[in-house]
This record gives sequence, C-alpha cells and structure tokens, in this order.
Amino acid sequence: MAAIISDKFRIFNATQFLESLSEGSSDTGAERTRMYFFVGRPQRWDAYLEIFNQNNTAFVAGNEVYVGANYAGATFKAEVREVYENSLLLFQVGPTTNAVPGVGSQLKGWNGTADTGATAVSGVYRYATEDVPPVPLDNQAEKYDIYDDIIAAKRITTDFARNVIRRFNWDVAANDVFDMWKPDYSSTPGSGGQIGKAAANGATNIADAKFYLINSQYEVFKCLFNGQNDANPSGQTVTNEPKTTPSAGQGSFADGIFKEDPAANGYIWKYMYTIPTDDVLRFLSTDFMPIVLPSDANRQAEEARAQAAPNAIDVVVVENSGSGLPDGTHAAPIVGDGTGGKVSIVISGGTIQSVDVTDRGSGYTYASVALETGDSGPTSDAYGLYTDDTFATPVTVLNTAVGALEVIIPPQGGHGSNMEQELNAKRVMTNIRLTYAEGSGDFPVDNDFRRIGIIKDPYAFSTTTFATSSTLSGVNAIRINGATADYQIDETIRQTNSAGGYAYGTVVSWELDSGNAGPGGSGILKYVQSPGAHTDSGVVRAFEASTNAIEGINSLASGAVTTTAVDAAAAAATLGGVTFANGLASPEIEPNSGEIIYVENRRLITRAADQIEDIKLVIEF
Repeated sequence: MAAIISDKFRIFNATQFLESLSEGSSDTGAERTRMYFFVGRPQRWDAYLEIFNQNNTAFVAGNEVYVGANYAGATFKAEVREVYENSLLLFQVGPTTNAVPGVGSQLKGWNGTADTGATAVSGVYRYATEDVPPVPLDNQAEKYDIYDDIIAAKRITTDFARNVIRRFNWDVAANDVFDMWKPDYSSTPGSGGQIGKAAANGATNIADAKFYLINSQYEVFKCLFNGQNDANPSGQTVTNEPKTTPSAGQGSFADGIFKEDPAANGYIWKYMYTIPTDDVLRFLSTDFMPIVLPSDANRQAEEARAQAAPNAIDVVVVENSGSGLPDGTHAAPIVGDGTGGKVSIVISGGTIQSVDVTDRGSGYTYASVALETGDSGPTSDAYGLYTDDTFATPVTVLNTAVGALEVIIPPQGGHGSNMEQELNAKRVMTNIRLTYAEGSGDFPVDNDFRRIGIIKDPYAFSTTTFATSSTLSGVNAIRINGATADYQIDETIRQTNSAGGYAYGTVVSWELDSGNAGPGGSGILKYVQSPGAHTDSGVVRAFEASTNAIEGINSLASGAVTTTAVDAAAAAATLGGVTFANGLASPEIEPNSGEIIYVENRRLITRAADQIEDIKLVIEF
C-alpha cells in the first residue's frame, strides 16, 4: 500500500510544540505543556559492563579484565575504572575499540602479570569514552538512569523557542542560483510509472529546495521567479540582493515584492519578515534561521496582504517561447477557478520575449493562459489574446503558432499567508542561556555536564502537581559543618547508616559558606545517587541527618550534617537554590515524572563562576 507521512504532518507537530508552551489560561492546567531543558551527567563517560555470577574474588580498580583463554590471546580487554556490586566501569578497551565481551562470556581479572582469580559472566555492555559518548537508548531503563543524574532544569517558554528553517544567505559565491517556488516538484521513482519535476538545484520537493534567503539586513525573502525560461530552464544567476530599501539601479520594492533591475536576470522576490535583534542573537545559527512569532508586526503585515487577495498570481513563466505568434504587446486573462488575473505578453519575431502579471486576481488553485485567438464573449469568460486588458478586441493567432506559458499557483492562501507551511518549518530551536549560578544556585558552577535534554511536564518533588518554576534543582544536598578538607567534584561520598551499611553518592558541587576561606569548613554539598553506582546490599540508601560523618573517599574530607542554624539561617531555609530541613535538601523534580522527549549525550561542558553557556538545541519533527 502506497502512503507517506507528509512534511505538513511534521510542520504541524513542530507548530504544536511551540503553541503548547502558552496554551490554556492556567500554568498548571492540562491544556498547557511545561517543557524543561535539563543538564545532567556530571560524572565522566566510561564503558559500562554488567556482570553477574561473580566468584568470591573481587575485581579491583586499576587492574584489567579480559575475555579469552589467556590474556595474550584475549578477544576483549580493558582497564577497570570503578567496581560496583553488579557492574564495572572500564576504559582503555582493546585490542580495538570495536571489541566487545559478548553476553554470557567469562570475564577474568588480570593484575598486569597474572590472573587475579576474579571471574564473572558478562552482561549488557556499552562502549563510551569522554570523546565518544554513548548513543542514548529509547527505553524505560534509560529514562530512570537519566533522571538519576539530572543536575538542574530550566523552563522553556515562548521567549526561548522558535520554529526554524535551514539558512540560505545572500552569497553569490555559495548560492549563485536559487530555486523558485513551485507547487509541483516531485521525484521520479526508480521503478518507473512516474516522471517528476526537479528544482534548479536538483531538489524534488519544495522542502529540500533553496527558494528563500536571509539578506545582509536580516530580511527574509522568498524566490517567486529565478529567471527561468526555455533558454534557461534551470534559472539564472542572481545579480541584485533583494532588499526592502534597494539602492538605485538594483531593483524596485513595492507591495511586498522586490524585482531586479530590468538589466539583470529577472529575479522576483517576496518579502516575508525581518528577524529582530533578539531573535538574531538567540536563534540565528550557521545552519538555521528563525521564523518570527505570529505577533511580529512585519509578519502580520504580509499575512494581511495575502488575505486581501488570497491565492493571487504573482508569476507566469515562459515554458516555450514558441514561434509564429503575432508580434506586439498583448493582454490575456488568467483563466481558472480564480478571478481578475491578467498578464501582458510581449511578442517579437513570432516568439515570446516576456510576460508580466498586470493584475494578480485572487482565488486560483488552478490556472492557465491561452495563446489563442481571443474569445470576444463576456469579459468574465474572456480567453486568449487581446489588444488591451479590457478584453474587448481579440488578437488573431494562426493555427500554426506554438508557445506555452506556465502559471505558478501560490501556496494555499497566497505567498506570505502561512510562514511555517511555506518555508517548511518542521524544526524547533530552543535557546537556553545558563547564566552563572542561575536559579540562586540551581545550576552549580563548579562542575561540568555531559547530557542535555528536554522533559515534558515533570512534577514538583514529592507531589503530583506540575512543576512551574523557572529553574529546578535535580540534585540532593547536605549542609555540612566543619569539614576537615574540601570535598572533590565527582568523588564518591559515604555515610554510615543508622541501621547499618552505607549511603553512597557522587559529588556534584561543594560550595563553602560566605566568608569561609577553606580548605574545608562549612558549606553545601550537592550530590546524585543511582542504583548503578551507589547501592549497598542492593539498595540505594539515603543520607541521614545524624551525627555520622559524611566522608569523601578520595579527598578524605569528613564533615557533620548541620541541623541547627548556620550563618544566622534557620535550620529549614533556602540556600544554594534548594530548601533544607534538618540539614538535608531533596531535588525539586519528582524522580521519573513527566516524559523525556529529547536527550543528547555529548562531550563534557565545563562550567565556571564567570561563564555563560548559550545552548541552541534544534529538534526536527
């Protein structure tokens, strides 16, 4: 069965994404969508290997593991970075980076000179390094893992999102010929049965065509005519930059249309909108350019112009200049299901020299111009060539004359009536600027992150109420008093649990209290926990507001949980972007709530106290 998912469907989804950010009268209502951009994964990328059926000899960080009859002939080997209850983090994978242990293979420990005696059966394996992040997985387990190491999130509003399209610049070296808008570009299938129509640059659909540009003044123009005729079936080289204020001799601009100087190659451009400065800074990139919001005044003016004459005709192309046609300047009606369209045709030596639209008319979904003797019936039924545009006096055309004109039907509603549809806006760009320790500290500045993404409709922590704050913290935190040294970023911390065993975590941020010079002392310790790295007897245990110290495994720092006032702040207070109760603070995002609709694993992005990250994220629907 033949079927397609049309570009219109993708454009609809992109538009719905943007509209959903402001729909409904209530910020907590079901009609509105609350999108959050998040950063996460503070810990480094290493290869992950699940293990089971391990014997009584432990694998050791710093040693190696291998698969094979012996180490020398191993089909897989790697160094051990970290050892967890049911998994290993590995690096320096060999003998090639493509080597895999194979599910169910026996894994052996190696200390550099001999087997250690440690063995296990290998399970799921994912290769990764700091330079080669793993490809995200689209499954439920991955969602849980992503939530475990979210650092912070920032609300995406209409101020931070736009429909975007591919960027084509006014650049005669890179873009010397533009495609013109036509409604019927199509492919020619290899199996036959159909002959298509390609644009000047080879595109077989309007979505891939190069039919618009951004000029040096950030004005966006759409190409209605590229000089195409039977002598130049693929169009001609651009000459004059389209502008709303062209220089003398470069062309004319009136009623939203720029026409090249007659001495040039005849390009006709439709003005669409001008990108405002804020949008240039936020949404213009090397590869993409924004479509302005519907509230933009320039856009509204062009939409109103289209609505005044919907489906008007702007361009008629000479398909065949012909022969044997009557010389002179003749008028002809544009015939079809619309009304009022007229053209002027210049014929010399029996061939068509030019054709100009003198009245655009309106309402055309099909149309033609007949090169025949004029029919002198009622004006509304006029057909063929006439001496003038009153269509009162027909011009005789011999039966032996030939020639053809193609009327270019505009997009539904007319050029400029629907920017997203016309320019194929099936992508959305979000621009998120992370400014220093934004959100009163929700975004720490003393760490890095390796994952970005978008969450739809997360809940506020420990509720079923949609989160609506502009920023959200995704980490746990502890108020520490009297640390013996500074905790190290990304190190493992632990605390003896009151019921026995340990609570484990990975440090995301260590921020000393104001006026505390360090090293060590009082401050806020932020951390993440995950079942892959922080279980004790199979359970991820919570840190407690007890007298048991919080220990840094690498730094050897040791500090107590502060449950009383510090720096004149109450025990229950908002500090560092999170709210503490008895010295402990939970994330502001309810774990695993909402839906992760986009995720990207990438090389690390390092933050600093005096640094701003400007992140442009393009989503294609």
